[in-house]
Amino acid sequence: MTRKIFIAATGQNIGKTTTSLFLLHLARKKYDRLGFIKPLGPKPAVMNGIEVDKDAALMAQVFGLAKDLPLMSPVVLHPDSTRKAIDGELPADELQRRILAACAELEKTCDFLIIEGSGHVGVGSVIGMSNARIARMLDAPVLMVTGGGIGNVVDSVHANLALFEKEGVEVRAILANKLIPEKRERTLDYLRRAFAPEPFQVLSGFDYQPILANPTLHRVSVLLDLPLHGNTHDARRIINHVQIGAASTQRVAELLKDSSLLIVTSSRDELLVTLANLYHIPEYRKKIVGLVIPGIIPVGNITQQILDRSNIPYLRTQSHTTAELHRLITEDVSKLTAEDTEKITLVQNLADTAFDFDTLDALFDRSAGHL
Repeated sequence: MTRKIFIAATGQNIGKTTTSLFLLHLARKKYDRLGFIKPLGPKPAVMNGIEVDKDAALMAQVFGLAKDLPLMSPVVLHPDSTRKAIDGELPADELQRRILAACAELEKTCDFLIIEGSGHVGVGSVIGMSNARIARMLDAPVLMVTGGGIGNVVDSVHANLALFEKEGVEVRAILANKLIPEKRERTLDYLRRAFAPEPFQVLSGFDYQPILANPTLHRVSVLLDLPLHGNTHDARRIINHVQIGAASTQRVAELLKDSSLLIVTSSRDELLVTLANLYHIPEYRKKIVGLVIPGIIPVGNITQQILDRSNIPYLRTQSHTTAELHRLITEDVSKLTAEDTEKITLVQNLADTAFDFDTLDALFDRSAGHL
């Protein structure tokens, strides 16, 4: 019988996809046939000529599941899907049929199946397909991923739990994720005591890893819709810091941090030239990921030649201010893609050393009488 786990969360950017990724990674050491399905996909992408959700495409690429791709994302939502649903042009019974049929096919060939929800538990209610309703339809017990606090976690879990209880869905465990390392044991202790009366267990996820949320140079290029110039081989470097080049040239060089993206206006010729030259020094190469150059003033001819010859990666924009760029980049939460090999390797290594898969696996064992 297929082991099914519905991955829910108390909100966006909590870590559902990362959880799905590391559970599949651990499961393939125990199970021969793995499966993944994102019943309701709000992030359209195209893979092998098939429109699917981005998370389905990610899992298909990482785990070699391309043959199941048509089943992994049965319903892909678009910006006008909400309107169509309310207008009756997107019938809930048709969406339900597609989801049920896809999951049934995967269950025929999978020993272990991850079902990943979308957003918080109520997402999809407007089209009659909330996470809770889909979990009930698919007869799947739930692992709810939370943040790493205490009060806000307890409150948000109970708020989301109400929908699962309404639908008669069993939440078997919550996974406290993004824990602050120095508060890890204390946080878990308080959460376990707070949820002691509940029928589910509290499991410990990963400590907070900024690298998993930080964008790559490629991600910033996509975010800003700007072409990347210079050394495109470094497009997958992870940006750990975003710095504004507002101080003197010498001071900016002194303040450089590891893996920094610098925002330098087009009029700062001296600073641009200095950074282009520093890019060739190994000590500074590891500090400079690249540049974003805003400003309506053209970059000087000589400065432009030096930039191009240095091969330093840079993005050029005349439609964003420095403040806008800093806000857009720092507020963006980078989603995993198959190209983010450094992040994926980190997630898998963390799972190997910091997560007890056997405990979770036993919790979701149907033969143990949970259901």
